[in-house]
Amino acid sequence: MKQTYFTAGPAELYPTIYQHLQTAMDEQIGSISHRSAKFRSLYQFCVEQLRQLLTIPESHGIYFTGSASEVWERIMLNCVEHESFHLINGSFSKKFCEYATAVHKYTHKQEKPFGEGFDYGEVQVPEYAELIAVTHNETSSGVQMRTVDIHKLKRSNSKKLIAVDMVSSAPFPDLDFSLIDTAFFSVQKAFGMPAGLGVWIAGDKCLEKAELLKHGDQHIGAHHNLPTLWKNFQNYETPATPNVLFIYLLGKIAQDFNRIGIETIRKETEEKARMLYKFIESHPEFSPFVKEERHRSRTVVVANTQKPSADVISKAKEAGLVVGSGYGQFKETQIRIANFPATNTEQISQLIDVLGRV
Repeated sequence: MKQTYFTAGPAELYPTIYQHLQTAMDEQIGSISHRSAKFRSLYQFCVEQLRQLLTIPESHGIYFTGSASEVWERIMLNCVEHESFHLINGSFSKKFCEYATAVHKYTHKQEKPFGEGFDYGEVQVPEYAELIAVTHNETSSGVQMRTVDIHKLKRSNSKKLIAVDMVSSAPFPDLDFSLIDTAFFSVQKAFGMPAGLGVWIAGDKCLEKAELLKHGDQHIGAHHNLPTLWKNFQNYETPATPNVLFIYLLGKIAQDFNRIGIETIRKETEEKARMLYKFIESHPEFSPFVKEERHRSRTVVVANTQKPSADVISKAKEAGLVVGSGYGQFKETQIRIANFPATNTEQISQLIDVLGRV
């Protein structure tokens, strides 16, 4: 039985990827040199499609890494000399902070219990923090921070850099990249690809900071540092051999999204999220983990389960539907349902129907 994956990443593959993959094989994309004109062309194409999709200005470079987790380290090495500030309300925002500590930065934290979100008015940014690290969508707990709050946070701290983890929500959040200094995501979630490529968006203020640190004898990393990435980016090249096949696929899927229209994708995401939360709130076997509606993720829906989550997951799997378990300590008492563009309203309705009979 072919299964439909509602897991939060790796997730359901986007339907068009099969044809794009076949075309890539026919054109021998996996064998081309990353110093060739063909590679430069496909890198440029991918960048142009992502700029259109996410409204990324020319002031921001678009770079590729092995994973989104790698970008945590790159940001801390290139954009922070001494101190960073982290909003923590789940496992991945916590890991972002732990990476900063690991590369010997002094970390300030403002923490919320697992499952609770941040509003702009309650955030207290330390005076000497150089960078504010925000997780737009906390994959572990199903909490989102509203983009309006992220924008306000930057406007009121204009001299500080702001970094946004949009790993499990891009391209859904309507971020204003004239305010966002750096953001990053990976392709195995809402872009419907296999894992193996991180995307790092970094603006000119980040590059200026990295150059300043480099010339001040600060260690900014021997591999994938911003000045080197930027220098290569001018010719649509990379410092080392990248995942050429996945850059090609990402460009094609971003083009597919652009053909649909980002506003349509966002509206469909909102509608599917409404369907899921309405069901979870009304069914006696489930309840929403995130209590405040404004903080509920539209892309990773987390529900408490009355029965052991393994029983729920098993019943869904019998119907060919794969949902994820809760994260960490919530593994046995929650399910997580990815709401990405690869699954449509009919598939969400099918999932709701199956869960309703558990």
